[in-house]
Parts: sequence; C-alpha cells; structure tokens
Amino acid sequence: MPRAIISPSVLASDFGQLSAECKRMIKGGAEWLHMDVMDGHFVPNISMGAPVLSCVYKGVPGIFMDCHMMVAQPEKWVNDIADAGGSLYCFHIEATSDAVSLIDAIHARNMKAGIAISPDTPSTAITDEMGAAADMLLVMTVYPGRGGQKFIERCVPKVAELRARFPEKDIEVDGGVGPQTIDICANAGSNVIVAGTAIFNAPKPEDVIASLKDTVNTAQARISK
Repeated sequence: MPRAIISPSVLASDFGQLSAECKRMIKGGAEWLHMDVMDGHFVPNISMGAPVLSCVYKGVPGIFMDCHMMVAQPEKWVNDIADAGGSLYCFHIEATSDAVSLIDAIHARNMKAGIAISPDTPSTAITDEMGAAADMLLVMTVYPGRGGQKFIERCVPKVAELRARFPEKDIEVDGGVGPQTIDICANAGSNVIVAGTAIFNAPKPEDVIASLKDTVNTAQARISK
C-alpha cells in the first residue's frame, strides 16, 4: 500500500527565511517540500523559479523538492528545474498536448514525474497510459494560482477514481487540506498530502504532520484490504 507522505506547501512559509522554514518542516517530520512554481501565464500569479529552488537546494542538504509546475509550457522548464535540484516535476495536464513524451523527458533528467489536474478537469483526462508512466498523480482541490483558498469537496471523487485504477500509485491532494479536510481525502485514497497554512501557521507543526500522516496510514490500511 502507498505510504503517507506529507509535503508542506512553502507558499505558506516566510519567504524571507525560506531555507530555515524548509529545515523547520523537515525537523517536524515532513519528507517532501511542495514548491509552487507559477509563471504568470498558466496562472495569474508569479511565485518562484529555478534560481530560488537552487538556493534552497544548496541551503537544505538532502531536501526532496516536490515541484508543482503551474506553467504554460512545462516542456520548457524541465532542464532548469533538474539543474536546480528538483526531485519531482509535476506538470498540469491542461498545459501540454503530449504528456507521455514530457514524462519521458522528466525521467531522462532523473526526476520523478507527476501529472496534475485542476478542479474542472475530469480524472479520466489522465489515461491509463499516462497514469502508468507517471510516478505521482495530483488532484487539485482548489484552483491553482494562489494559497489560502477553501477546499472544493466535489474534487474528492476524482481521487477515488484514480485510486481504483492505480492502487499502488502516489496520489497527491493540494488545496485547502488540513485537519478538518484530511479524513475525506485519506478515505478517498490520497496518500501524499500538501498542506500550507494548516502546517506552517500551527503552534506545533510536528503535531499536525504526525496527525495527517496517521490519518492517511489508517485509511490506506483499510483501503488495501
């Protein structure tokens, strides 16, 4: 069964102390750090790019950067993100016409490949071929482009549909996820949890991370029976 992985979203961190914030999360039990890369085209906001990731990579030894590429031409940035130390390159299916070739290009640079779907994109847009080739599938539970939005519950059945087709795959949820919404996500089958404000703004982030992880592992044990 896929194990629980918590990936705090650095969009909710203090950007003035980015490396320190990432270290604080890792110390608190986070395995991955979710890096939201926005280009001002695919989404209206601009966040961070390869130069920032490169600095974090140098400042935080061994960091696993889960790079969520909210960009218009994901093919264009694979080499830059790989050179900056990216561990996983997750592109939006809405932004490419050849997902399988893009996955091959990501793997050629020794990164894991992820496919993301926005709230209005059905899970069936991820074909069996695409899903088999990818290492991770991301179901957005808010509209991509800015943090702090409210969780969109109608996206949850997409997680269940993907889990039924890909029982061993890492399936990530991102957007409005925290202690109040973790149960529905975990029960649908997601094992990789992105949470921003719920973790970074908590008095004890390590307690929130441990609780999210426990909820996912309990749900996965039940689902895999």
